[in-house]
Amino acid sequence: MSDTIRTGGCQCGAIRFRLEGEPFDSSVCHCRMCQKAFGAYYAPLVATGEAKLTWTRGELKYFQSSNHVRRGFCGDCGTPMTYEAADGIAISAGSFDDPALLPPVVQFGVEGKLPFVDRLSELPARHTMDDIDTAPFLADIVSYQHPDHDTEIWPPENGPPENQPPENKR
Repeated sequence: MSDTIRTGGCQCGAIRFRLEGEPFDSSVCHCRMCQKAFGAYYAPLVATGEAKLTWTRGELKYFQSSNHVRRGFCGDCGTPMTYEAADGIAISAGSFDDPALLPPVVQFGVEGKLPFVDRLSELPARHTMDDIDTAPFLADIVSYQHPDHDTEIWPPENGPPENQPPENKR
C-alpha cells in the first residue's frame, strides 16, 4: 500500500474520512439511479479498491437504492458520500478535499448519458463574481461550508468560521 493519504468530508463537516493508499479508479456514472442520487447529470465516484478507508468523524445515513446497492450520505447536510455494493465502496469524488487529484479515467452507465453532457465545455463560462450586478449578495457572501482540510472540531463552538480565533481556523 502506498503512503498516499487523502482526506475529505461532507459540506457541513459532520462527516469526515481518510483514505490511505491508492484508490482503484475514479469514474463518472451516467445511470439514472446515480443521476437521482447526486441530483446531477452524472455521479463522480472514486472506487476505494484496496486503499484503507476510515471514517474519522460522524456516521453516514443510508438509502438502499436497489437490491445490490446502498448509498451513504450526510444526514445533516445531505451530501452524497458513498456508493456501496458487493464489489466495494466508492466515495463521491467531490467530497475529497482535493478532487483535482482524482480525475476520472472511465465512464459507466453510458446508456443513461444525457445527450448534452459532452458539450458542457462549449457553454459560455463565467466566474462567480461576473454575476455581481444581477446577484449583488455575492459581494459579501460568507461560506459556512467545512474547509477542505481536517479540523479538530466542527462546527466551531463560538459561531461561524469567520469569528474563530486563528488556532481554530485549521
